[in-house]
Amino acid sequence: MKYRRFGKTELSMPVVSCGGMRYQFDWKDKPLEEIPNENQENLEATIRRSVELGINHIETARGYGSSERQLGLILPEFPRDEIIVQTKIGPNEKTEEFIKGFEESLERLKLDNVDLLSIHGINHAPTLDWSVRKGGCLEAARKFQDQGLAKHIGFSTHGPTDIIVKAIETDVFGGFDYVNLHWYYINQLNWPAIEAAAKRDMGVFIISPTDKGGMLHKPSEKIMQLTEPLHPIVFNDLFCLMQEKIHTISIGASCPDDFNLHIEAVELLDNAANLVAPIVEKLENAKLEAVGEKLANPFDLDIPDWDKCPDGINARVIVWLWMLLKTFDLIDYGKSRFNLMGNAEHWFPGEKPENFDNDGWHEIADQSGLGDQLLDILREAKETMGGEEVKRLSKSE
Repeated sequence: MKYRRFGKTELSMPVVSCGGMRYQFDWKDKPLEEIPNENQENLEATIRRSVELGINHIETARGYGSSERQLGLILPEFPRDEIIVQTKIGPNEKTEEFIKGFEESLERLKLDNVDLLSIHGINHAPTLDWSVRKGGCLEAARKFQDQGLAKHIGFSTHGPTDIIVKAIETDVFGGFDYVNLHWYYINQLNWPAIEAAAKRDMGVFIISPTDKGGMLHKPSEKIMQLTEPLHPIVFNDLFCLMQEKIHTISIGASCPDDFNLHIEAVELLDNAANLVAPIVEKLENAKLEAVGEKLANPFDLDIPDWDKCPDGINARVIVWLWMLLKTFDLIDYGKSRFNLMGNAEHWFPGEKPENFDNDGWHEIADQSGLGDQLLDILREAKETMGGEEVKRLSKSE
């Protein structure tokens, strides 16, 4: 395993981390007596394999259903100074609820402390305010740090880049020590936030590059061909980790074998630049061939954010998902993200389109530089990717 200094925390962090979103039994907070033996055995085998490989950073969250309770049966078996444990608690307008959540996390993990405590989901202005205001969640987290219950304080985010940068640059209560954010080949919008974090010597953790980076654990034939000779997971890992400002990326392992491709990437890391460059060229050329220069990078188009579009429709994201579908055949990924809109609050904001009768759409179409093509794309996206609503995993029933 390779390790990097995790910013000002001074932790020696493995370049791949064991994320806790896929091996647990349920997205509901089940009592341990309801956990099937075979699921718990698989979780424990996954954690043991992770540590055996040198992936000693185990990351979970209070909102990951039964994950913390199940980890509480295995983590105390390891020497405490040999594992790095991170959990995440959602910000709350009522700080006492944040405090209660962290206390419950420690109880379920069966640990005296965690190495990394994240405020989970600083995604928009209200969650940022709840976190950094006097008497808010960051102040409470620093008190946990003073008590020895959490060694380092950071935040995780699915929010827009401007909100992330504001959180990174906050100085109240000592600011943040590290950040968990999204950045991978298909979505590089948050690079300015990574640079802002580097200037403040913050640890940088990439969330879910395999799943949110295109459902690469079940890749399309098209993207398999384009990333040859590497598996898409290996390519995407190298694409992220060749950036030294990134310190670790999350592996959402569901079983011990899920580490194999990521370990392959780590073994190739010293030659990442030579391996990645020709694949990026193929991928970029595929975008140009499939959708043309103007649509190859949809986020560069002058399309308003969702809250400035009629009915709150997230047109920018829909055009991006359409491009990924047309270029890389990412149909399952497109459907999952498209149908999450309208049902994920600030985690994935905006609504799916119903119609485009509102006169405001013609103005937006002209502003985008696409004209009526924009409306055609939105209609096609709805037809090909629309369907049954999807909930965020942590809200699943």
